[in-house]
Amino acid sequence: MDRPPEEAGALLEPFRAYLRLLARLHLAPQLRGKLDPSDVVQQALLQAYQALDQFRGRSPAECAAWLRQILARNLAQAVRDFGRDKRDVARERALGASVDASSERLEAWLAADQSSPSARAVRGEQVLRLADALERLPEAQREALVLQHWHGLSLAEIGTHLGRSPDAVAGLIKRGLKQLRHLLRESE
Repeated sequence: MDRPPEEAGALLEPFRAYLRLLARLHLAPQLRGKLDPSDVVQQALLQAYQALDQFRGRSPAECAAWLRQILARNLAQAVRDFGRDKRDVARERALGASVDASSERLEAWLAADQSSPSARAVRGEQVLRLADALERLPEAQREALVLQHWHGLSLAEIGTHLGRSPDAVAGLIKRGLKQLRHLLRESE
């Protein structure tokens, strides 16, 4: 690698929260008790650091796409390791596509009708800010928001998942959105 470690870290570190959010979105519920999304992200960032000399991109968007590919491979490996399944290339491709689709949903959530290159660059920065802000929320609020807004679950379904009543879930979501708005304004 021809970059100093500090420069490599500065290039990769801003994507940590974003990758952790994607890992949480795609880690199968039955694996969440066995595998921490932070561990998968740490492994992905370590692999990216080791392969940084192979990265040919020039923009943050290209770096994010490259990191998503590494993360998708690590998630597929984790599923294989814990499921003791044989390698299923179709499932790995589907997982990679799913990770990309989640990233696109994050961008669409922030988008409106922005389609110019500069608007897309700003949107990419907003996705990173959103991921950082979500990381700073209490776990229950973050989980409730992710389950509702990315997985489309109802309050009752989220309540079952979190072991709380639908009214308690509604409160988590309301407080989480309020705090998320505050954190996003703070980071502008």
